[in-house]
Amino acid sequence: MTGRFGTNIGDITIDNEVVAKVAGLTAIECYGIVGMASINVTNGFVRLLKRESLTKGIKVDIENNVITIDFHVVIEYGINIRAVADNLISTVKYKIEKFTGMDVGKINIFVEGVRVD
Repeated sequence: MTGRFGTNIGDITIDNEVVAKVAGLTAIECYGIVGMASINVTNGFVRLLKRESLTKGIKVDIENNVITIDFHVVIEYGINIRAVADNLISTVKYKIEKFTGMDVGKINIFVEGVRVD
């Protein structure tokens, strides 16, 4: 589904891919997030996605103009996962709601890997 708003002069439709892109760009700005992850289903390997492929680690569902976002992330070693997750949730929720005008109902975070620098 996509987000849809009606105005007196027409309709506005927001595609899931647009929301995923904004969410991904916002997420990689958050402290402790290294990037989005892609999981190879056949062998279970996790791969860190390049900046151009951010949306492959994010799933967006929009139902009745309420957004649900699933993030598959790689985090930096030694950082408190709970603190990173709380920061990611609050930052993404604020920016997506401001950008789209829709409510973010749920953000799920799946930590798929850790990167050691």
